Amino acid sequence: MYREQTKEVRIGNVVIGGTRPIAIQSMTNTGTEDVEATVAQILSLEAAGCEIVRSTVPNMAAASALSEIKKRIHIPLVADIHFDYKMAIAAIENGADKIRINPGNIGSRENVRAVVEKAKEYGVPIRVGVNGGSLEKQLLKKYGGVTAEGIVESALDKVRMIEDLGYDNLVVSIKSSDVPTCVKAHELIARACPYPLHVGITEAGTLYSGNIKSSVGLGIILNGGIGNTIRVSLTGDPVEEIRTAKMILRTLGLRRGGIEVVSCPTCGRTKIDLISLANKVEQMVEEFPLDIKVAVMGCVVNGPGEAKEADLGIAGGDGKGVLIKKGEVVRTLDEGELLGALRQELLNWDK
Repeated sequence: MYREQTKEVRIGNVVIGGTRPIAIQSMTNTGTEDVEATVAQILSLEAAGCEIVRSTVPNMAAASALSEIKKRIHIPLVADIHFDYKMAIAAIENGADKIRINPGNIGSRENVRAVVEKAKEYGVPIRVGVNGGSLEKQLLKKYGGVTAEGIVESALDKVRMIEDLGYDNLVVSIKSSDVPTCVKAHELIARACPYPLHVGITEAGTLYSGNIKSSVGLGIILNGGIGNTIRVSLTGDPVEEIRTAKMILRTLGLRRGGIEVVSCPTCGRTKIDLISLANKVEQMVEEFPLDIKVAVMGCVVNGPGEAKEADLGIAGGDGKGVLIKKGEVVRTLDEGELLGALRQELLNWDK
């Protein structure tokens, strides 16, 4: 378990690394200088289960806005910096709990030194980020293009640069939009890096393709014992990133809590609108902080048997359905009563 061998790093009120839980992150897509819009989005991310949030800081207005944003949110705020080291310094001074930089694109070593000194002064961790798309020309030439080995060499070079400046309060991030490359890069760097790893598949795509690529890539990496904090990168509402991240972690047994909904794929025996019913159940259970499994089945013949591993379930027939507890049928109901009956059971689950 590489993740348990990494050092611990504190980001605001969240600690990652070592045996700490894998933290879920997302990134705002508002203009950071728009405080109202940014706070509103962060609060919606918090409600969905986001534990660390990142915002871009492309100008001084955005950097200045961080101090006001911080007052109104409840999770650590990370400043994303590109090109201008002065933005990193301003972000730290305005309360950023962590900064994300690529030391290769913010200029000279002296610029990096200025950022490191400010981070050291405030005790703010630095996330060293390297993407396949930003790989240096000499490494592209050395490895014949973007490779896992090139990404790892670039990242370790940046880490050593900051270590040489006397700072080791670091998180490392290496990303690629190519899943096999990203997986291999993480397997390589996990053996060579003592710092917690921020894991994600960059530029994964839309809700459909991005979820598939992220689930496959993150699933392989996390199941290999690698990764201390994750972000699912989707082209869409950032709240969807949180929902997917939570499901990935629960599926791998790396996180508990929240109701897991299982449902059958439908077949010729299905006599109710199971697709609509399953979607309604999945949406409904989000409000219940229970750690149980709920089954939604389309057939009263096999449904109870298939739902035996679930704590609670419903199975539909032809205009009728049954309520199931621990694999046993406890009530027969009209189809229109199934959702309400399930909700009532959830409301009284701990009573």
